[in-house]
Amino acid sequence: MSDDAGELRVARDGACLVLTLNRPQKLNALTVSLISRLTEAVTEADTNPDLRAILLTGAGSAFCVGQDLARRDPDGPEWPPDLRSSITDHYAPLTTAVLTSRKPVVCAVNGVAAGAGANLALACDIVLAAESARFIQSFAKVGLIPDSAGTWILPRLVGLARARAICLTGEPVGARQAAEWGMIWRAVPDADLAEEARQLAQNLAEGPTVALGLAKSALLASASASLEEQVAREADAQDRAGRTNDYAEGVRAFLAKRAPRFEGR
Repeated sequence: MSDDAGELRVARDGACLVLTLNRPQKLNALTVSLISRLTEAVTEADTNPDLRAILLTGAGSAFCVGQDLARRDPDGPEWPPDLRSSITDHYAPLTTAVLTSRKPVVCAVNGVAAGAGANLALACDIVLAAESARFIQSFAKVGLIPDSAGTWILPRLVGLARARAICLTGEPVGARQAAEWGMIWRAVPDADLAEEARQLAQNLAEGPTVALGLAKSALLASASASLEEQVAREADAQDRAGRTNDYAEGVRAFLAKRAPRFEGR
């Protein structure tokens, strides 16, 4: 998992994979190559047993402002762009990879998150944001609708009324407001964001990886499942979790009144 173009920095921090969007001069605006590299990194981490958590953040003053519109030319010969293909071939696979990853994904939003950048952040499992950060569904400002699963994610986080207002007005939502509304997990002082996000990702990387992945999958499926379907899904997932070495270790640790030493299997 390397990136020759430098648009994505990929690093290891113990069992945690750290992914840093690295186009600070463009506020980490997304390109096809950056989306492809990010999707590849998340997908590879999902199948690597040595990687047990993912931390996503941005370089510089912004997290990600979405599509790099400097690469669009309304007066050029290739207008209009094929946005259906753009979504189905690039943006949707990225947010789907994040949402369905079996590894916990922590996002540290270090600045503005707009458009597809906002929805990329919200697709992550646990989102920490600097108090100065803002989330902007900026699509309406350029005559588009929210994509990158934004119309699916946002109502489930903040409710339909707030989601409508956020998407139709394009008004920024500050980090503190986002936390109060349940859009993100926590707003933290800017100076504390990097270390708090790192510690959270490290804690998750030391957790019962299989069980965490099964919990993610069950929560994701609950959006469209009936009660009967969901409790049956829980039974299946619990049966799988109960057969892991980590469950045996968890019970031993509980009985011995010590901290468990999970191995992710």
